[in-house]
Amino acid sequence: MTLVTAAHDRGITTLTLDSPANRNALSARLVAELGDALSACAKDPSVRAVLLSHTGGTFCAGADLRSPPDPAAFVALLRSVVALLKPVVARVSGHVRAGGLGLLGACDISAAGPGASFAFTESRLGLAPAVISMPLLPRLDPRAAGRYYLTGERFDAAEAARTGLITVASENVDEALAPVLDGLRRASPQGLAESKRLVTATVLAAFDRDTDTLVERSARLFASREAAEGVTAFLERRDPAWVL
Repeated sequence: MTLVTAAHDRGITTLTLDSPANRNALSARLVAELGDALSACAKDPSVRAVLLSHTGGTFCAGADLRSPPDPAAFVALLRSVVALLKPVVARVSGHVRAGGLGLLGACDISAAGPGASFAFTESRLGLAPAVISMPLLPRLDPRAAGRYYLTGERFDAAEAARTGLITVASENVDEALAPVLDGLRRASPQGLAESKRLVTATVLAAFDRDTDTLVERSARLFASREAAEGVTAFLERRDPAWVL
């Protein structure tokens, strides 16, 4: 059983995260499958753009704490989304947490519906949004990043759009995406590729500058005693020892 399914319609390849058992969490296997699917899209001239969707009520729950990906592999996945010379559009109708926000932030265009919610939960686990900062901080409102990175609060699609995390919040996510997908189908492959180079240059510069440092920081945090307590508490559905 694959964790990422693919379907193609008039130039748009839909890649669907389909791992309901762990709420589409970023396991080593899902990261590898999604990376392979994106590579296939890059090589296929019939693919004009990629639509990233999901099954169930969660777009992505963040890292799979029972089977986490190697930090370098996750960074490579995020960079491949940004560097792919075809637009990647996210369709979100469910919850997004932690590392899932990095995947969402790497996409070029995103729309979320009323059932979506978002939270940077890392600080509550003894961690930090380290590697996902590379696609996110160049695009997020700095004050919003300061608040939600630190507090781990949950926020809705309207706030996600206001802060730059997503492109548009809509009561009907498919209606919101219809003109986007139509526009991509009308654009030339060269026009899309060169336009994407322009809008992703700053984000790719962040990857080139910060990858080694942030991968090391992520690994160090995951190996810390506080993170061990935070992850254990999360899996045991209790408050970690530091909660006041």
